[in-house]
Amino acid sequence: MNSSRIFSTRRSKGCFLAGLCVFTLAAAVLSLWIGSVQMSPMQVLNALFGRDRSSTATRIVLYTRLPRTCAALLAGAALAVSGVVIQTVLNNPLASPSIIGVNSGAGLAVGVVCATAPLAQKYTPFVAFGGALAGVLLVTGLSRRNGAARTTVVLAGVAVSALFSAGIDAVVTLVPEALNGVSDFRIGGFTGVTMNQLAPAVGMILVSLVIIFSLSQQLERLGLGSDTAQTLGLSVQPMRILLLILAAALAGAAVSFSGLLSFVGLIVPHSMRRFLGEDSLPLLVSSALGGAFFVTVCDLLARVLFAPFELPVGIVLAFAGAPFFLWLLFRQRGGRA
Repeated sequence: MNSSRIFSTRRSKGCFLAGLCVFTLAAAVLSLWIGSVQMSPMQVLNALFGRDRSSTATRIVLYTRLPRTCAALLAGAALAVSGVVIQTVLNNPLASPSIIGVNSGAGLAVGVVCATAPLAQKYTPFVAFGGALAGVLLVTGLSRRNGAARTTVVLAGVAVSALFSAGIDAVVTLVPEALNGVSDFRIGGFTGVTMNQLAPAVGMILVSLVIIFSLSQQLERLGLGSDTAQTLGLSVQPMRILLLILAAALAGAAVSFSGLLSFVGLIVPHSMRRFLGEDSLPLLVSSALGGAFFVTVCDLLARVLFAPFELPVGIVLAFAGAPFFLWLLFRQRGGRA
């Protein structure tokens, strides 16, 4: 992977991360403030901290915009960090949760549970985690069986993703009510998200992020290659499996409430590497913040660009991500960085 970076000193990295925090907070504030219904900043503040819970403005902020903003922040952070981990563990800059079948595996698992056990839908983050883990392990196994070339991983991921997507279509065809709003789920978006839906996923995402941040040194050693990491005293295979499990947990939890959002785990890690290089902890933290900022801004654009009509945020992400992926693909030389 390209190790060039714009910010190289500890102080410059700290300033960059602080600025990213400010931008992410500003995006969250704008997401609460701007929408199809005009509100003043004071109305938003009163809704968040005031005592009047019966006004229209308060209901819009607390029950529509606040859950949506939290969902965008969480999904962006989870998918971006998942992308960093997958790219590092597989040593493949083209890998990301949406490209190698992780998201679609989670989506298929959610669809099957909704079709066969509707009462178990409150456990969708854990079900989605199982599907995401199956996807990443299947792609990893196929690519290692047929050679570890980077293009092999991508092609295996495309095939597995297509297989899982066909499974989702089959479930919806056989049990039409399995995924209400299946179109929105397949595209990805936050319309109708509630705090009750977010609650199970929040714990999984936060715990996974904390564990991954604590394993940043081990992740950095893995990025040096298996042989070098083993020389440095790292148990390569157990650590690789653990990190892939955590990446699957992040992606699965995000899919459980956001649907099949694409390209976040590809665009954000590469952008952050341009600024900070390959140092794992700054890269992980900046990717979490950058992913939260990126998805929140894209969701805001999806809400206001064609108001009063609204685009699913997955469409905006696809328009941004597909050209980026093609540029990155052609930038590789025969599958090599």
